Amino acid sequence: MSQNINPQEDLDLRSLDTMCVNESRLQHQWYHNLKYLVVGILFGFVFIKAEVISWFRIQEMFRLQSFHMYGIIGSAILVAMISIFFIKKFKIKTIYGEVIIFHKKEFNKGQIYGGLIFGFGWAITGACPGPLFAQIGTGATVIVVTLLSAIAGTWVYGYFREKLPH
Repeated sequence: MSQNINPQEDLDLRSLDTMCVNESRLQHQWYHNLKYLVVGILFGFVFIKAEVISWFRIQEMFRLQSFHMYGIIGSAILVAMISIFFIKKFKIKTIYGEVIIFHKKEFNKGQIYGGLIFGFGWAITGACPGPLFAQIGTGATVIVVTLLSAIAGTWVYGYFREKLPH
C-alpha cells in the first residue's frame, strides 16, 4: 500500500479487507492496557477450568467423540450473534464513544484454504491462538514451539499478503 494515501482512503480500502477497521484512534497512557492483561488472565483461568486448553478435549472434538468443545464453540457463536444484534439495534458505541461499524465481507476461496490450514494446525498441535498462553501458563512449555510457529506463520502471511489471491 502506498504511503501517500489519505486516512479516509485508507479506511475505505481496509473496510473492504479483513483487517481491523474499528481500531481506535485514541492515544492512551501505557497503563490503560493493564485492563487487557487482567481480562486476559481471567479468560485464561476460564479456559483452564472449562478444559478448552486440554489436548485430549481437542482430540475428542476432531475425532467427533465428544460434544464438549462443540458446545463451547457454539455457545461463543451464540453470544457473539446476540451481542452483534444488540450493537446494531441500539447503535451501541465503545466506552470511549466511538461508533462501531460492521462492514460486509465478500466470500473468497482463500478463506477455505486458510480455514483448512488453521484446522490442520489445531488438530496436530492441540492448540489454537486463544489458549496458547494459558497452555504455556499451565506448564506445557512445549507449546512455545506452537506459539513461535503461529507468530512465524502470521509474519509470512503479512509479508506475502499483497501477492496472494484474495
